[in-house]
Amino acid sequence: MDDLGWGDLGVMGHPARETPNLDRMASEGILFTEFYTSAAICSPSRASLLTGRLPLRNGFYQSTYPGRNAYTPQNIVGGIQDEEVLIPEILGKVGYRSKLVGKWHLGHQEQFLPLKHGFQEWFGAPNCHFQYDVRWRHGPNIPVYSNADMVGRYYEEFGIDINRGLSNYTQELLKHALEFIDRKDSSPYFLYWAPDSTHAPAYSSDKFVGRSVRSSYYGDAVMELDWAVGQILQLVRSKKSARDTLVIFTSDNGAALVSKQKGGSNGPLLCGKQTTFEGGMRTPTIAWWAKRRVNGVSHHLGSHMDFLPTFAELAEASIPSSLVLDGHSISTVLLSMSEPPSSPPVFFYRGNILYAVRWEHYKAHFWTWTTPVSELAKGIDHCPSVVVENVTTTDMRDHGEWPVIFHLGRDPGERYPLVQGTKEYRTVLKRMKVIAKDHTKSMVPGKAQLEWCDPAVMNWAPPGCHKIGKCQKAPTSDPTLCFWPH
Repeated sequence: MDDLGWGDLGVMGHPARETPNLDRMASEGILFTEFYTSAAICSPSRASLLTGRLPLRNGFYQSTYPGRNAYTPQNIVGGIQDEEVLIPEILGKVGYRSKLVGKWHLGHQEQFLPLKHGFQEWFGAPNCHFQYDVRWRHGPNIPVYSNADMVGRYYEEFGIDINRGLSNYTQELLKHALEFIDRKDSSPYFLYWAPDSTHAPAYSSDKFVGRSVRSSYYGDAVMELDWAVGQILQLVRSKKSARDTLVIFTSDNGAALVSKQKGGSNGPLLCGKQTTFEGGMRTPTIAWWAKRRVNGVSHHLGSHMDFLPTFAELAEASIPSSLVLDGHSISTVLLSMSEPPSSPPVFFYRGNILYAVRWEHYKAHFWTWTTPVSELAKGIDHCPSVVVENVTTTDMRDHGEWPVIFHLGRDPGERYPLVQGTKEYRTVLKRMKVIAKDHTKSMVPGKAQLEWCDPAVMNWAPPGCHKIGKCQKAPTSDPTLCFWPH
């Protein structure tokens, strides 16, 4: 899902209780309470989910503005590199058919599109559903693809009424997902269903507009996605297959609190999307087996990067020996709820800087930053209405030899740092410094892909545009270093 917060599901305590299908999925499967994304923004997190590697390693970062997030707007020049190995490529070698339905966001130039990187089929868009060719945002509207060719654009053939929060696009994505699952094909499959209706500007179809207790377009979108997940699970349950089917639900990052009451909820967690606090990177995650082999609540520390090695192990697919992964297989948790005696550390990056490390119940913030003052002046706040001294800093603050440390078991909301000088602080500090040092020493950054922007590479004339008369003339190339405010 897109920008769905840790506290948005009924099973996670949201009082609206408008996610009955996801709540049922959690009761029948495994609810992960401490599962993380690799980045607090969409493109890097999605690249990591599909590659099993941190953004700094797979190239989904920028270094022009150290310590700042970046993603793939449609004027970005870079994208996923050929040397990266994605989940569908791994599974394809052992007979899995694969399809992406929905948002890609790993680069929109032809060489970066899904069918060039292991997916056999695709219906969806390469970028967010922002509206273009308006006063404040120049350029072509984002194309929607069916496999290798575009078949229309957002706001044109695929309508979105921003003022009413209305679009039938999620229904279209659901139709393609159900068709793929229901085919009379005995081969195993990998479906990556990636709707984006909860990303601002949020939307839902006629059936759901205006229905949510939240009385927001976001709430309506959550209700529709919950219903759609229910449709998918119902179909999977009905398939009489000798194989079991694993379904995983998660979000690309935390809720975007810049939308305030019109967006999602991260529950008790601090801050939101764009930050390395818990609200930005801890995501709602559920694993569900069609044959109900295990169920329960898992407190195992996991991340999206665990999916690639896990799926490879479950499918008995080999991983290239030269491939350096940041994820770890969680197959024992999925198969038997048997949790390892210890979990690998979790690393929190913002751009090219390691901001924080989680080890067991402890989290050390070596750097902190919520929102720059220049953005606050515009009404943009990634941590609204919360001030924790020396923690929710509006400057990019290096805490040097004395990181801010929290015990997340006692303080999941990151409000009360351990007191420096105490035995607990000193003990944890010593361990955290070793973990951070070992990690940074072994890190070999990939070539930064999110550095350069150029209006000429926007979606003016995507593949297939000539077939439907949707080609537009590109402007003269004018590459410049992208500006990233936070």
